[in-house]
Amino acid sequence: MSILGLKKKQPKTFKVKVITMDAEMEFSCEVKWKGKDLFDLVCRTVGLRETWFFGLRYTVKDTYAWLKPEKRVLDQEVPKDSPITFHFLAKFFPEKVEEELVQEITQHLFFLQVKKQILDEEIFCSPEASVLLASYAVQAKYGDYDPNFHKPGFLAQDELLPKRVLMQYQMTADMWEEKITAWYAEHRGIARDEAEMEYLKIAQDLEMYGVSYFAITQNKRDTDLLLGVDAQGLHIYSPNSKLNPNKSFPWSGIRNISYSEKEFTIKPLDKKKDVFKFYSSQLRVNKLILQLCIGNHDLFMRRRKVDSIEVQQMKAQAKEEKARKKMERQILAREKQMREEAERAKEEMERRLFQLQDEARLANEALLRSEETADLLAEKAQIAEEEAKLLAHKAAEAEQERQRLEVTAMKTKEEKRLMEQKMREAEQLAVKLVEQSERRLKEADHLKQDLTEAKDAERRAKQKLLEITKTTYPLIAAYSTPPAPPVPPETPDFAYESASTRLDFKDSDMKRLSMEIERERLEYMEKSKHLQDQLKELKTEIESLKLEEQQQQAGLYNLRSEARGYVQEPVYIPHSNRNSAYMSQMAYFEEV
Repeated sequence: MSILGLKKKQPKTFKVKVITMDAEMEFSCEVKWKGKDLFDLVCRTVGLRETWFFGLRYTVKDTYAWLKPEKRVLDQEVPKDSPITFHFLAKFFPEKVEEELVQEITQHLFFLQVKKQILDEEIFCSPEASVLLASYAVQAKYGDYDPNFHKPGFLAQDELLPKRVLMQYQMTADMWEEKITAWYAEHRGIARDEAEMEYLKIAQDLEMYGVSYFAITQNKRDTDLLLGVDAQGLHIYSPNSKLNPNKSFPWSGIRNISYSEKEFTIKPLDKKKDVFKFYSSQLRVNKLILQLCIGNHDLFMRRRKVDSIEVQQMKAQAKEEKARKKMERQILAREKQMREEAERAKEEMERRLFQLQDEARLANEALLRSEETADLLAEKAQIAEEEAKLLAHKAAEAEQERQRLEVTAMKTKEEKRLMEQKMREAEQLAVKLVEQSERRLKEADHLKQDLTEAKDAERRAKQKLLEITKTTYPLIAAYSTPPAPPVPPETPDFAYESASTRLDFKDSDMKRLSMEIERERLEYMEKSKHLQDQLKELKTEIESLKLEEQQQQAGLYNLRSEARGYVQEPVYIPHSNRNSAYMSQMAYFEEV
């Protein structure tokens, strides 16, 4: 069976992707849908009621076009890709955003689109205005400035300023952020929709706001020009300047706009003015210019008429919604303020609690330290009291010892005086003994001399006697009995008797003298020995007294040192100067 005759079934739907300024949406559309059907679906999805400002834009080759509402989507020059991509953008701009933009969603979409045009440098903005607009954009995104939350660097990932402005000044990102933050901090209390409206109010005063530019030529001189279409009318610019138009045609002064193929004709309402003609190179661009002119003119005329019932209802609802939101914001602000005050009060109470806890902890620590200090002081006081008692006891003992030493010193002085007196007496005695010894020595010398003389006399007498004996010995031998001594003559007899008497006298005298000398020598030796013994005893007693005196002085010095809180070693003070004379005397006595 052949199937060549069967036709391929056409799909009943096609895919569409719609990109808004803050979202992407995909829809499944029917083949028979017109542009209005898709546009209404997108508006219902977004929640937009002010639909006359917006449109669906698509790209055709090197230019763009707007989806026509009265034609089927697939019958237009849309891309054949699947899904077909459209951009939901503002096609017409209001003259006064604060009066014409009713819905919050409309304000938000306009805010996002104008912000992107400024950042992409499609709308020229001075650096000062760029910083101010960036501060409102930050307020709309982050809310009120909080230095505890918005730390330096929180704007590092946000695109807020045009690249032309960033390159115009030699400033770092941190410096730009500091400038933006300074303005941002001033917007405290402004809600998001209010911040976006303030952004648009500033942006609508910019020269390139809401203007669509097209390249044209003038037929007479074939000069390149720019045509600008906006909510105010038509403007003719030089190619190098999009800010200040060379000629303007307000909508109120235009009677008619028409074009034939590439030629445009602007007829002023004042018939005295010349008709302005210009040329555009592409037919597609001419259609786009005509659409923008018709739409902006219709809106211009619409603004000057009484609002429709729908717009009045929208404005009333928006007014009620704004009043409700304002009331909610006020309530929220009061609650926020009360919450902040409560948090501050809580923080203050917590801080006070922590402070009191710290003070209590410090007080407890101080109390513990004071108790420990008190115990330590009590212990020290007890120790000091014991030390005081001990010192008092030692002082009393030292006083007693001092008194004892004073008494001992007095006794020592008295004994010393007595010893000195004894020494003086001993010296005097020694002197006397020396004198007596010298006298005795002299007497002994005299006695020795007398003894020598007596011995010499005795020797002479014995010699004479021997001579006499030798003369008379023969006579004695002749007689057996000793004869009677002859009677000498008178003189000789007398002489003999005298000699005999003298001899007898000399012997007895010599014996007596010898005995007396021996006795005196013995007495002298006994006295000398006794004197030496006394001198030795006196020397021993003096040495013991000196040692005792040194010990007493050392003990008194130690007691005084203990009374002052320290003890030093006793110092021996030699008595060489005081005892030198005494030692010399003792040496003399020892020699004697």
